[in-house]
Amino acid sequence: MSSYHRPAPLLPASPPPPLLLRAGEVIPLEVRPPAPPLGPARLVVTEHSAQTFCFEGGDILLLYTDGVIESRDRSGRFHPLRERAASWCGAGPDVLLDSLCADLLRRAGGLLGDDAALVAIERLPASG
Repeated sequence: MSSYHRPAPLLPASPPPPLLLRAGEVIPLEVRPPAPPLGPARLVVTEHSAQTFCFEGGDILLLYTDGVIESRDRSGRFHPLRERAASWCGAGPDVLLDSLCADLLRRAGGLLGDDAALVAIERLPASG
């Protein structure tokens, strides 16, 4: 049985890079060169081109704002999102988001210094 892998486009944007969760591995999707942040991007003339990455059945794409990775624990350490995502049990995007949000709030003592958002997108395996 052959499988078809459709490349998914990724436009350059300011950090943070999305994380691709695949078979227990966490892969940051770095796009070169990154564009300026969305607000100031209108003030600068740049050319953007989409890059592609393989988004296979069972993969999860994790998008997040800088408020997630810039939150700090009581000792001042930044939130280790990549390491926390790597410890995920693979039980689906809802469980992943619930776990990451609970961990983020616990480590930050319940208070975040910035807005924070997490979005998980799963590519379902091909049926057949």
